[in-house]
Amino acid sequence: MTSFDDAFSRLIGNEGGYVNNPADPGGETMYGVTLRVARAFGYAGAMRDLPIETAKAIAKKQYWDPLRLDEFDPRVAFQIFDANYNGGHPVIWMQGAAGVKADGLLGAVTIAAVAATDPLKFIMRWNSLRIRYFTSLETWPTFGKGWSNRIADNLKIGAE
Repeated sequence: MTSFDDAFSRLIGNEGGYVNNPADPGGETMYGVTLRVARAFGYAGAMRDLPIETAKAIAKKQYWDPLRLDEFDPRVAFQIFDANYNGGHPVIWMQGAAGVKADGLLGAVTIAAVAATDPLKFIMRWNSLRIRYFTSLETWPTFGKGWSNRIADNLKIGAE
């Protein structure tokens, strides 16, 4: 199994199945894939019927490959993948957690810095940045408990 396959299996444990919460700005989702993203990928069916294989293909193409996650320790790659899939500022957080200038541009310096950072230090810094982001959102009162549990679960994964 590849690092992506493992990460996707864990991600689905965070995401679950069909959701259509009116308080969620992402709207209707299946396996964490929003209707907008599914349509942009070419899926035309009902969101409840989105095949897991389609969600996996979307995840690889849109959330894994662009950040070159195959180049990192699998524990680090999962953290970045989960946040990119869930929403936020993954490149800026990559830079902050790796200790390089946070300009939001993914390039050779960022890739090298992330790869060279001790994975456990990276994961601690990464999740600190992610928690600060979540607590700044207007939707924190509604979704904060779930996000906190997600990060707690991710910290356990990072320690494996």
